[in-house]
Amino acid sequence: MNSKKLVKKLNLSNEALGRVSQAVKRAEEKTSGEIVVALAAESSDYSFWELFAALLASLLAAICALPLADKIRAFDEAINWTSSAWTLPAIYVFAAFFFVIPFFLLINAILPLDRLVIPKAIKEKAVNERAMRAFLECGVSSTRERTGILIFVSYLEKQARVLADEGIAKKIGPDLWRLIVSELSEEIGKKNTEAAFCAAVQKCGDLLAQCFPADRTDNPDELDNGVVILER
Repeated sequence: MNSKKLVKKLNLSNEALGRVSQAVKRAEEKTSGEIVVALAAESSDYSFWELFAALLASLLAAICALPLADKIRAFDEAINWTSSAWTLPAIYVFAAFFFVIPFFLLINAILPLDRLVIPKAIKEKAVNERAMRAFLECGVSSTRERTGILIFVSYLEKQARVLADEGIAKKIGPDLWRLIVSELSEEIGKKNTEAAFCAAVQKCGDLLAQCFPADRTDNPDELDNGVVILER
């Protein structure tokens, strides 16, 4: 899924992305901390699980076709001079493997089905790892006072994360971040993506302002305020 399709799926126009960016800018004016918002279409390549599910679906289809064995044998005898004892099993095996590719493509094309075939634990691990990579890739770990926050959303898995750098973690516990993540995920599920991001940014900014108020004489904007669209 490319970036244009991703933002469309999340109901984010260019204007909406601009308003989220402005929300980040406003939040950072009150604090010496930095906030980055990042989006990913998916956190990992789940081809193994999609292929495994396609194989199972194909085998199930072959099993469901067993009652048609007599008709398949009659058709084989009608078009061939002779019929081998191995012909019918060979047809079933061939059909099972032939339909793996269509089922695989179908799973990839239908996102709810794709989400269903991937184990929950695998998705959670992938999102955690992708969020950590994004934390480094977006420079959140490189602020001078180690007061960066990443707000991360992965679309395929329908999961969000808020990661705070070590300077923040010393003063703000994880329960507050989990609450923000819960509210963010709930609003995105309701298709209120722009409002969800703006609210999450504001709440993160308010928490940062309490512990890391802005220095009026020295408060540089260290990281880009725009929404980052991550590639796989």
